[in-house]
Amino acid sequence: MSKKITLQFGPKYKEYEVGDIVHLAKDSPLRLECGAEISDFPIAYQTYGTLNEDKSNAILVCHGLTGDQYLIGTHPITGKAGWWESIAGKGKALDTDKYFIICPNSLGGCLGSYGPKHINSKTGTAFNLDFPVITIKDMIAAQKLLVEHFGIEKLLCVIGGSMGGMQVLQWASTYPEAMHACVPIAAAPRHSAQNIAFHEIGRQSIIVDPEFCGGNYINEGRFPVNGLAVARMTAHVTYLSESGLQRKFGRNLQDRSEKSYGFEADFQIESYLRHQGMAFVERFDPNSYLYITRALDYFDMIEDNGGDLRNAFSHSTASFCIISFSSDWLFPTSEAKKVVRALAATAADISFMEIQTDKGHDAFLLDEPLFINAIEGFMKKIHKKVLG
Repeated sequence: MSKKITLQFGPKYKEYEVGDIVHLAKDSPLRLECGAEISDFPIAYQTYGTLNEDKSNAILVCHGLTGDQYLIGTHPITGKAGWWESIAGKGKALDTDKYFIICPNSLGGCLGSYGPKHINSKTGTAFNLDFPVITIKDMIAAQKLLVEHFGIEKLLCVIGGSMGGMQVLQWASTYPEAMHACVPIAAAPRHSAQNIAFHEIGRQSIIVDPEFCGGNYINEGRFPVNGLAVARMTAHVTYLSESGLQRKFGRNLQDRSEKSYGFEADFQIESYLRHQGMAFVERFDPNSYLYITRALDYFDMIEDNGGDLRNAFSHSTASFCIISFSSDWLFPTSEAKKVVRALAATAADISFMEIQTDKGHDAFLLDEPLFINAIEGFMKKIHKKVLG
């Protein structure tokens, strides 16, 4: 049953519906990679479709950095459609008439799952920067507990894009027999120096905002609106492509016929980025942004496996569908091919496709027919193999 809780987005508090919430690790704490232990912690999630009698039709969807559990339907905060309407729903690739879809809000998130906004029982106030640093491994460990909560022994599929794709890869490595299929999309086996650099620019934009208050903005009744907006603007550029930006915006002016010779938003691309930044402030938490970007920076399956990515997948029994996008410079096809080569060395069942598009990294969130067809085809194959 959906629950309503009070959350802060931007400088105001409001009551939002965040889907279902379950408290995990009640009997035994979950040990995080940083060494801290957490127990009886909440994870918010949404489910779609019906779990069949033998619990064999479950699909786990892992969301991206700024995503959440609302992949389809009306989002309770933005009022917009869910972030994966192109893929999930009745009659679609992830068919809710056939499958039971679980989409959790990631550990460290800000829409109901355990994160820096939660109350520290020792102080009676929000954790803020006292929240333990988390990793991708920690996120999927919490997801595994959620899957076990449903009594599911083996998932039909684990699927996700961007950070969600990294989680899929980690699932295949950490829980090699826990799923029949893995679909990492627009992902990489580790974060590059360039990606870490962009994240650091975003984090520093937040941290140097006077309203950040050392991460204590909630307790101080303040909010780093400008810093978070700039962080989003910076990141959003990396989700697009040069050719896509040129096609969509070029050097077109925004609501004017002449340049202002000042620092207003003269160009359409400037106006677009400012809009993206301010809209983000109304649905995301600055501290969560710090924690989740850091989790991405720490992600390195090559280092974790003795410098040999093949070791990460040596025990996996899953079928893989790996998808990249030609204009994605955040997680380019060359990174996807590293995973393909590592899997091939283990004789894994692999499908790989690079989708030709100028829509950049965010293409996995958009209506890309070739991408959608690839997911549909792979799911038909897995459905026939597992469910008959």
